[in-house]
Amino acid sequence: MNIVLINTNRIKPPIGPVGLEYVAEALHREGHTPEILDLCWEEDVESAIQRFFSRGDYSLVGLTIRNTDDCVYGSKQSFLEEHAEIVTFIHRVSDALLVLGGVGFSVMPEFVLDKVRADTGIWGDGEFTFPRLAACLDRNEDWRGLPNLLHKEGKQWIQNRIYTSSLKDLPHMHRGWFDNRRYYDEGGQAGFESKRGCPGNCIYCADPVAKGRDVRLRPPSAVVCELRSLVQKGIFHLHTCDSEFNIVEEHAVSVCEEIIRENLSERMQWYAYCSPVPFSPRLARLMHRAGCVGINFGTDSGDEQMLKRLGRNHTTHDISQIVRYCREEGITVMIDLLLGSPGESEESIRCTIELMKRIQPDCVGISAGVRVYPGTGISAMIAERGLKDGIVGDPGHGQPVFFIEPQVTKDLFELLERFIDEDRRFFFLNPFKSKASYNYNANQKLIDAIRSGSRGAYWDILRKSY
Repeated sequence: MNIVLINTNRIKPPIGPVGLEYVAEALHREGHTPEILDLCWEEDVESAIQRFFSRGDYSLVGLTIRNTDDCVYGSKQSFLEEHAEIVTFIHRVSDALLVLGGVGFSVMPEFVLDKVRADTGIWGDGEFTFPRLAACLDRNEDWRGLPNLLHKEGKQWIQNRIYTSSLKDLPHMHRGWFDNRRYYDEGGQAGFESKRGCPGNCIYCADPVAKGRDVRLRPPSAVVCELRSLVQKGIFHLHTCDSEFNIVEEHAVSVCEEIIRENLSERMQWYAYCSPVPFSPRLARLMHRAGCVGINFGTDSGDEQMLKRLGRNHTTHDISQIVRYCREEGITVMIDLLLGSPGESEESIRCTIELMKRIQPDCVGISAGVRVYPGTGISAMIAERGLKDGIVGDPGHGQPVFFIEPQVTKDLFELLERFIDEDRRFFFLNPFKSKASYNYNANQKLIDAIRSGSRGAYWDILRKSY
């Protein structure tokens, strides 16, 4: 069977399609050799699709949707219209079954399918369902009952039972299906994954919706095998794709120990997303020894009451501790804040900014306004309370939806400007000004820095550029 996998993500700086590459490896293990169409590098998408599909007939097409939008209140840029155009172009030149997947798709699959108009989609682990779908088509069997699949009956999308497989069953990832070296040269880093799922109760987070609440662990040896393959390709700056690298902490310890054991720590530098808890001095020490040079902690707030409202299980003391632990080991620290959620006030914003100035992380990113995804706690809260004030965006017109607490909506950006007071460690996008941008999409300063040789996490590149 002729299968093609298509990367639809065209944002710049370019980000390699890790999940789609994992799917390609899983197909190959089952005896398929999928062809790749990477639209990231194409100037004229329609012409590229026409040229590609003129080469032969395809029965199955998989398209990844990494992001539905840029998740930034100040810009509110949706990518779904562009994805819909890609699907339309393919329908014109091919009768293949078009299947959507990816993290962005899995956050709100029915909505995306309606907007993009593909034939079907896979929620969650494409590495397991997609090869089974290919096998069904090969044997001319009905595929619509496969787990994790969505199919249409009449005008309604039916989501089949959800099944999450053990990540021990994944094949070894050799990372040779996409031009990862080009992604590194033009994008500054490469991603890898050590686990999936998050058990957290953060009211805004869509990761449990897209990846499940059960934490599933990859064997440390498999993670290091993948890292070694990337290093051998000349890729020396990497970033975890995990929801939180340190949940489960002992697994994170084991990954670090395996990296050290295999002598990779001297050949690469890597960054991680981590939760403020659990995070111990021991883990900081091992991460540093394993080559970790920077950690992005999503702390959200520096106000105790707001942390409780957000469903977080850490305290302001924990935030202070993680910065100290990392500083002692020489690990650069980025703190991510989420301001404007329900209950936010001028006082809670002031407390948060003051805490950041007091503990002095290397960089602080501010997301002003909460992206509201279906299936999250804040989405349910808005529906239950009938909250209308503070809602911005209309999904019916393809716009991403955001919430900003009404009592700070008018003055939020003015308050941030005043409290930050030109402190260059703070990144945020003020829609009323253009000088400071915390939006990586089409960020020319970031693109120019990478072109000039900067490598690493985008926040680390930017902080060095200002």
